[in-house]
Formats: sequence, structure tokens, C-alpha cells
Amino acid sequence: MSDRPPMLAPFRHETFRMLWLATLVSNLGGLVQSVGAGWMMTTLTDSHNMIALVQASTTLPIMLFSLAAGALADNFDRRSVMLVAQVGLMLVSILLAVLTFMGMMSPWLLLTFTFLIGCGTALFNPSWQASMGDIVPRSDLPGAVTLNAMGYNLMRSVGPAVGGLIVAFAGAAAAFFVNAFSYIPLIWALWRWKPAKPANRMPRERFGSAMLAGIRYVSLSPNLMTVLFRGFLFGSAAVAILALLPSVANEYVGGGAMIYGTLLGAFGLGAIGGAFINGRVREKFSNEWIVRVACLAFAASCIGLGFSRDPLLSHVLLIPAGASWVLSLSLFNVSIQLSTPRWVVGRALSLYQTATFGGMALGSWVWGSLADLSEPQWALVGASIVLLVCAAVGLRLPLPAFSARDLNPLDTFNEPILKLDLLPRSGPIMVMIDYRIDYADVPKFLELMAERRQIRIRDGARQWAILRDLQQPDMWVESYHVPTWDDYVRHQLRRTKADAGNAEALRELHRGDTPPVVHRMIERQTVPTHGDMPWRELPDV
Repeated sequence: MSDRPPMLAPFRHETFRMLWLATLVSNLGGLVQSVGAGWMMTTLTDSHNMIALVQASTTLPIMLFSLAAGALADNFDRRSVMLVAQVGLMLVSILLAVLTFMGMMSPWLLLTFTFLIGCGTALFNPSWQASMGDIVPRSDLPGAVTLNAMGYNLMRSVGPAVGGLIVAFAGAAAAFFVNAFSYIPLIWALWRWKPAKPANRMPRERFGSAMLAGIRYVSLSPNLMTVLFRGFLFGSAAVAILALLPSVANEYVGGGAMIYGTLLGAFGLGAIGGAFINGRVREKFSNEWIVRVACLAFAASCIGLGFSRDPLLSHVLLIPAGASWVLSLSLFNVSIQLSTPRWVVGRALSLYQTATFGGMALGSWVWGSLADLSEPQWALVGASIVLLVCAAVGLRLPLPAFSARDLNPLDTFNEPILKLDLLPRSGPIMVMIDYRIDYADVPKFLELMAERRQIRIRDGARQWAILRDLQQPDMWVESYHVPTWDDYVRHQLRRTKADAGNAEALRELHRGDTPPVVHRMIERQTVPTHGDMPWRELPDV
């Protein structure tokens, strides 16, 4: 057994080490670019709302496009998706740097470029986060997520200060050039990585169907919906500090780009501390307790930062905010990954990002507008109130504990031999399963069927129903539809080992001499042709 702390266990894997180090450089460049964009906007306009929109323009694409990116992550080679995203980000960053150097930048053009950078991030993130389960074993997954958060915040502790120095002495264009070249190590590491490609016996899902499948799975998973809602509340409020920090540095602390960078560095320093205590805190306290305390601590930091006029105190107040940020967001992320099977994990993570970053984009606009109407300090007070609400919501919607369910594929389905010559797209397909249930077992049977219904619909079934024979009351029939034969096979392959318990319990209740009988049927439609002419069967579709 390794003597490493659990958080450091992923470093045993060479691929994780290589990619993690490359992301450090990329994160450093991104933070330098963020400082350059945020501070440049303060030189282009006096509007607090426009300054806050720099943060919103980066997070809004993640809300808008994450689900599509999640569908790509689950249906295409994730390494290829990440390479496309990183090359695109590098090209956009080079163009931003060139136009800034030529003095052609305006407030709305700057927002356009930060929006495009956000689009690249939206494409990259679901594939990157879903790849953690491909790079490290499940037991090391919480540590990998925490190390990724720590790596980002390690750079946040130094990156903004570096960015502040670059902006102060060489201008924003230099910061944008640094970011453009910071993508090269990660592109190189992704190019070197040769992940094993699992055999896939099914064709890719249609893009629209894949996105709907992700929405359906998450919407029928109460624990995932709770994580998404809490992530939205936390993100919409906590982003106030990041969105308004340029204004706070400029108006309250009385500093320039360098002070803004060191304030962000203090936030990052707190986040590193949060990452280091993450594993120990999770061992001692429940997930809900951690998030609740993090919300309260972040709220206190918001209020203190709003009323502080002392540079040292403002730096100190940002440390607990950074720790609370990484404790909450990494916990949300791990909860999603450990509660979702691999076939849909990219889409589940993308919906989590849609909720959280959508909250951040909305919060950036709301708190920026409120700062314009009053003062930044009152916007920070408003954000602290929402954080208190987020903590109180946990009394009714507590965050679930990490799932211990085995979500690996059950992999027991063998495609039946058919006596009709079907195409993969033939359908609709109707499935009926016969059970014989004793009268005394009916309550237990119906309880299991309620769980079965959720599993079926979550995995793609439609028009699910349970029927009882009027002449043979012990005969029960489960029925559902799928659009095509391919969809039926895909539905069966999505069953996990955790689902097997439900099927086994139903088989134990069945009282027939043989196992429950499965009928797989294709629907046929008939229409009259002319007057009294016979009915004509239509071909399969």
C-alpha cells in the first residue's frame, strides 16, 4: 500500500503527472491574460458593469455550450476534442495580442475576445474532467480532482501577481502574448498521450439525441439535481469577488494593476490551503457540513472586503474566500463524477458546469449592475446574502454523500438472434416482460417497479408502463418503447452493476417455472389504400 496521502496518489500515474504539469503552465497563462483583460477594461471604461462583464464573458460560453461539449466528450475521442480546443484557444489569444499591440482594442471587442476564449474553455473542460476517470482509477479520482483544483489555484497565487507585473511594465498586449504561448506545453502533452480506446460496439449517438440523453439522465437523478442547484447558487454569489475585484483594487484599496494581481494571489493562496486540507476535512465532516461552512466563510469575506479600505486586511480577507471556493467546487465536481456512469459522465459534468458557470455569468452581470447603481461594497453585501441562502437551502436539500454504487457497465447483455432482418435504424421497438407475482408480494413488486421505471427512462426508454392481466391477476407485464433497434441495444448496454440489484430482486419475486419472458417486437402501421381495397403494410422505418 502506498504511503502517500490520498490527495497525492494520482501522481503515481505518469500520464496524470505529465498533463498536470502542462496544465500548470496553461493556467498561469490564462491567469496572466485574465489580469490583462480585467485591468485593460478599467482603462477603457469607468463602468463597473463593463468591468464585471469581463468575468461574465468568460463564463457565459461555458453555460451556453457545455452540454454540446459534453455530448462531444462522450461520443468522440476526448483527446482529439481537447487538442482542437487548445489549438483554437492559442490562435484566438495570438489575434487578441496582435490587435491590442496595434492599439485597435475597444471595450466590446475585448469582451468578444474573452467570450471566444470562454468558448474554447467550454469545449475543453468536459473532455478534460471526464478524462480523469480514464487516466486514474476510481479510488484516486477525488485526489485527481482536488489536485487539478490545487494546480489552478497554485497558479492563481502567483499568476495574477506575474500578470500585474507584466501589465504594469509591458502593457496588456504582453500579457496576452504570454497566454498565447502558454498553450504549447499542454498541446504537446496531449499529443504525446495515447489513451487506450475501449471497444465500442455501437455507432455514435446522433448529436441532438446525445444531448437529450444527458439532460434526461441528470433530471431523473435527484442527487445530481441537488448538486447542480447548490452549484448554481454558490457560483452566482461567490463570483462577486472575482467580478468586482478590479473595482475594489482601484477604488477602495487605491492600488494599480500590481495590487489587483496580489489580491488575486491572496485568493489563490487561500485556495491552495483549501486543497491541502480538502482530504482531511472530507474524512471528518459530511459534504453538506463542508459546503455550509464554506458558504458562511465566503459571505463573511464578501462583507469584510466590501468595507475594508486597508490593503493588508483586504488581502487577508481573500484567503478564506479562496479556501471556501476550492472546497465547494471540487466537492461538487467529485460528487458528479462518482454518481455518474462513464457513458454519460461528460454530459453530467457539462450540465454541472452549465449550472455553476451560468450562475457565475448571471452573478457577474447582477453584481456589476448593482455596483453601478450604488457602490461595489453593497453589491458584495448582496452576494453575501445569497451565500447565506445557499447555506440555508442545505437544511432542505442537503448535499449527498459520495456514492459508493458500482457504476461500471454490467456487461451481461448479449444481443439476441433475430429471425427478422432488421436494420439498426428499424423501429419503433416495443419490449414487454412477463412476470408472475404472488398477491402477497405485490407491494414489494410495485416498489421495485417504481425504481425500475426510473432506471429505464433514465437509460433511454419511452412510454414505460406496468400492466396487470384482468383474467390472470398474478400476471404483470412491464412494457416500454425505444425508437430503433440500435437504441434498444444501447439502452441495454447502459445498465450498470448497481442496477443489477433491482433486476435480481424482481427475478426472485417472479413465480413462473421459467425466468421472466421478454418479448421484443417491432411496431407495424397499416393504412387503407383505395376504398374497399385491402390494407397494405408499410415497410419498417
